[in-house]
Amino acid sequence: MTNPQLQSVHHIAVICSNYQVSKRFYTEVLGCNIVKETYRAERDSYKLDLAIQDIYTIELFSFPNPPARNSRPESCGLRHLAFSVKDIEASIAALAAHGVSCEPIRIDEITNKKFTFFSDPDGLPLELYEI
Repeated sequence: MTNPQLQSVHHIAVICSNYQVSKRFYTEVLGCNIVKETYRAERDSYKLDLAIQDIYTIELFSFPNPPARNSRPESCGLRHLAFSVKDIEASIAALAAHGVSCEPIRIDEITNKKFTFFSDPDGLPLELYEI
């Protein structure tokens, strides 16, 4: 039996409750670049394709009245989305300048790398991981 021979992660899909607020957060606060923005009238939904370092990474969706998803306490399923950064302190300061607070920096006990968590406008747990 063979495996599916995955090449990489193609994208991460995020559903937001307020499209304009989340669009601003992912583009202006996190610095993702817009690849394409599509309004799908039949679904009353936006789909915003975003890139990090010119690599298509995140699909941001809006839908009318999406149900809330449990993130905390930790629930079964996708736990969080982690972003690599070169300087975690500078990244935390940049987020703070936009009013985004991060948890205290922790050290990964396996790799000895620094990391911290923060949330997007809908409470989705996001991580900064220093490389």
